[in-house]
Amino acid sequence: MSTTELAWFKSSFSGSQGDDCVEVALTEQVVCVRDSKDVTRPHFTVGREEWTRFVGFAAGA
Repeated sequence: MSTTELAWFKSSFSGSQGDDCVEVALTEQVVCVRDSKDVTRPHFTVGREEWTRFVGFAAGA
């Protein structure tokens, strides 16, 4: 799946100015993550279970 076909979104906790954010796009198999300030750079992918653990850890920090 190409980057343009993915439905990218930012966290609802992102500021209205949109700086210093990451964007994510979900597929059935993985979560894609990219820098919102430079969407031309390559994104990386992580498994859905690993993403869930990461978000849970970050929420508890």
